[in-house]
Amino acid sequence: MHEYKIITLCGSIKFKDEFIKVQEKLTSDGNIVLTPNFFNSIKKEDIDEETKKMLDEMHKQKIDMSDEIYVINVGGYIGESTKNEIEYAKARGKRISYLKSVK
Repeated sequence: MHEYKIITLCGSIKFKDEFIKVQEKLTSDGNIVLTPNFFNSIKKEDIDEETKKMLDEMHKQKIDMSDEIYVINVGGYIGESTKNEIEYAKARGKRISYLKSVK
């Protein structure tokens, strides 16, 4: 059986359309893609602290299971949570790719 690379997508959920495009591309290129949980009916501001903490921990577990993270940084935007995820991935020796190249 082929060993597929696992990639976790990171970035602001406000870029949902870009997440979907990247997920489809990476999957069709032969990768297993893990994504953040999208809440179409819930605004980020409406998520309580306990739930936010749980989702952050779940996303870090996805990073732990991955070979690489792929940062969706539309227009170069990288928010605080995504910066934390990048640092988390770096500390674990994960490869980091970006939608838009970073200096």
